Amino acid sequence: MELNSILWCLSRLLAFTTALVALSPCAIPQDSDLDLKNYDPDKLTFVRIMYDSVGGNGEAYYRGDAGWIPRWATDHPVAARNLTFRLNQLTTIQANQGTLLLRLTDERLFQHPFIFMSDPGWQLLTGSEQKALKKYLDKGGFLWVDDFWGQAEWDHFESNMRGVAPKWKWFDIPNNHPILSTVYPLKKCPQVTAIQFYRHNGVSYDPAWIHKRPNGGEDDMAQVHFRGLSDDNGRLVAVATHNTDIADGWEREGDDEEFFQRFSIDAYALAINILTYAMSH
Repeated sequence: MELNSILWCLSRLLAFTTALVALSPCAIPQDSDLDLKNYDPDKLTFVRIMYDSVGGNGEAYYRGDAGWIPRWATDHPVAARNLTFRLNQLTTIQANQGTLLLRLTDERLFQHPFIFMSDPGWQLLTGSEQKALKKYLDKGGFLWVDDFWGQAEWDHFESNMRGVAPKWKWFDIPNNHPILSTVYPLKKCPQVTAIQFYRHNGVSYDPAWIHKRPNGGEDDMAQVHFRGLSDDNGRLVAVATHNTDIADGWEREGDDEEFFQRFSIDAYALAINILTYAMSH
């Protein structure tokens, strides 16, 4: 059965089940939500990195339905809860349910081969955090960075990463790179916007006014950047999905059928491709 058929048949059930056990997506718990009763250290654990941001309201944090949300917590915890459920359902990757929240300086980081950062456009990494991230990547770890928008946020993020490894340069991942077809064939990195913006304006990108200027305006927001970072040996150690919110495709899969069909299917396909590639290279 094709991916879209499998996912849509079960998306409403998953949304209902999640609603019974989870808070609103904007009611952000500041701790991990792993299913510890069934936790298995030999399974993949989705690790989300906590970090500090600069800029105050609208940059370091923003107002959600249930209060102030730090940028690192965007789409947490529902996005990863849905993704880990789907990984167990659709792939041979066995994943623990939920999210483990860690700082880069936590020694437990080195027990996990994959880490995820969300909304890092105004991220501030300390020297200790930069050093820890470099050590993690050198030891074979893999980083995925998602959901930040506009040139200003990219420039700030890239500046942070130069403190991690000054000689490593971000590059545009070509559409024929094997990471885009490891399991499911994708012609390009999909663009996903937050569901509230899609409902408001019907396009796949965030409105420019949401993000700090100068951000390149609407023309900039409409251009997806799928970028990679390689180490000194040419190994791909990180990917960035810029001008797209892939995790919202996981988080909101059961909210709206139109949103699901347009965004969630490709968001899951990309996640499965990236995770499979990261675990096998």
